[in-house]
Amino acid sequence: RTIEKLSRTHRSSSTMEPIKCKAMVAFGVNDLREEEVIVAPPKAGEVRMKVMCNALCHTDIYTLSGQDPEGLFPSILGHEAGCVVEAVGEGVTSVKVGDHVVPGYTPQCKGSDCMFCMSPKTNLCPKIRGTQGKGVMPDGTSRFTLAKDGSTVYHFMGCSTFAEYTVLAEISIAKIDPAASLEKACLFGCGISTGLGAVWNNAKVEPFSSVAVFGLGAVGFAVVQAAKAVGASHIVGIDVNPNKFEMAKKLGCDVCYNPKDHGDEPMQQVLVKNSPTGFGFDYTFDCTGNVNVMRSALEAAHRGWGQCCLVGVAAAGKEIATRPFQFITGRRCFGTAFGGWKTRDAIPMLTDKMMKGEIAVDHFITHRFNGVGETTKAIDALHSGDCLRAVVHYC
Repeated sequence: RTIEKLSRTHRSSSTMEPIKCKAMVAFGVNDLREEEVIVAPPKAGEVRMKVMCNALCHTDIYTLSGQDPEGLFPSILGHEAGCVVEAVGEGVTSVKVGDHVVPGYTPQCKGSDCMFCMSPKTNLCPKIRGTQGKGVMPDGTSRFTLAKDGSTVYHFMGCSTFAEYTVLAEISIAKIDPAASLEKACLFGCGISTGLGAVWNNAKVEPFSSVAVFGLGAVGFAVVQAAKAVGASHIVGIDVNPNKFEMAKKLGCDVCYNPKDHGDEPMQQVLVKNSPTGFGFDYTFDCTGNVNVMRSALEAAHRGWGQCCLVGVAAAGKEIATRPFQFITGRRCFGTAFGGWKTRDAIPMLTDKMMKGEIAVDHFITHRFNGVGETTKAIDALHSGDCLRAVVHYC
């Protein structure tokens, strides 16, 4: 009801004036503060939105920690959110004031001149990649300034949803059914979609396959869930936190392994000898971002045909190492960004499937907080090891 009321208000009172609001501003490594910011009106091809709720993702924490090579300070982090359109810039046609939307860090311009959007092989639209990586809008400027001194605050992943209001390019916004829960739909802005898509789009896991999932966080659980949905016959989960194992088994894991229980024995060796055939797993997924774990995932893939999908993002400067013989003997390794989904087409579709009961997401939301300022509490929860997604409600 609150969201419906706000939607009606926006339809009648949206303006093209600057808005002062609260935001969590990252001023440096692990330096996150609540500040008042000024959010400028949207320019041509842009949309300003009121952020209703935001789910914390490990990518936000990764950037705040200083490990992101593209991390800029000061900036407003956040990219998994449920929003209501407050104002639209010149030329915007796909959304209007009052629409419910989910931001997407991977844009989809849908231009007939964009070989990436026209190709079914990828979702990596480069239309605004150059400016997004520099923390600015497509025209090269920011829409955020600090209220106290007017200094520039950078954007993050083209989203910046640790703020009560934000501005995005139209091509980065997915319009969803207004009847959908924004708290749940926001999960499709990154992690859950990535895990599902890694299985369904990138690896294309087949029925009766064996699957090994390294890292049982929200993304890893989504991989398990997706593998179970397509009929994988043997799924194993690997994590150093045994508290994750009960949920993993409920979602589809047959067996869970804690590397700490196996001493100095490499996890890939443990997995291969315990695999259904004794030669490894048909599909392996790294959801940790740790390059040593990535090697384990690759080398646990089945001799002759095993596929390894890298889902986690490694820290700046990290490199993966393995013996070329792993590839000579038939293993393949590839990565995924946002699960291969084309954002503006996929998020509404996934949201519809959620509403129909075809994709369960309730179990991912383990913590809830209220108000922008409680983002720090959400971060603490995410660090605790018992949190999958902490959703912060702004309204």
